[in-house]
Amino acid sequence: MRPVIGITLGDGDRPGYHSMREDYVRSVERAQAIPLVLPPLRPQDAEAVLERLDGLLLSGGIDVDPALYGRAPHPRLGRVDRARDEFELALTRHALRRELPLLAICRGQQVLNVAAGGTLVQDIASELAGALKHDAAGRRTRRAHAVEVAPGSRLREILGAGPLSVNSFHHQAVDRLGDGLVVSGRSPADGVVEAVEMRERAFVIGVQWHPESFWGEASSFQALFDAHAQACRAASLVRTR
Repeated sequence: MRPVIGITLGDGDRPGYHSMREDYVRSVERAQAIPLVLPPLRPQDAEAVLERLDGLLLSGGIDVDPALYGRAPHPRLGRVDRARDEFELALTRHALRRELPLLAICRGQQVLNVAAGGTLVQDIASELAGALKHDAAGRRTRRAHAVEVAPGSRLREILGAGPLSVNSFHHQAVDRLGDGLVVSGRSPADGVVEAVEMRERAFVIGVQWHPESFWGEASSFQALFDAHAQACRAASLVRTR
């Protein structure tokens, strides 16, 4: 059985267009799941959308509007899309209520944290003294820094003890953790949160790097997508009994 996994779709560089890197689709396909791309819809439609899915993948993209976690905008805040934010927050909250397997990537991890009541560092470079440059230039598969994986975490069970060598394309990060989330990975050089999870759930994991970029590489993070798809299969079987 191939589970259906919804992947959120961001706004494009051109007005009136949506876009997403094909890496997300290929990674889900390689996990023997069916990717279904989700454009930003009305928040009130989120629950109906999830009824047709076996799992959810929150993709990367632009900044989350800080008003949604009670903060004033930082001078270095990037572009935001309030319609996308509100739809994805509704999707995430309903997915958590339904215990739908959820994988959150980069911006997706930030959305997950905000949906759970947490806050964000709006600009790592100016807010965290001595931090690495997390918005690194270069190829999508360029390994920019290490991630230490927490003992006993689901992430460690899936990807191993590490340290992991990851790519990095973000200037924001998790600040105060949302309810039920625990840190499962950090950058050892500066302590920036690189992975979170909900350990009491079958599968709720967020990572700050872009594991999907490595789908065509000999050394990849495909095990993360495989584990998500497997959790989606199991959840689907439970719901259809």
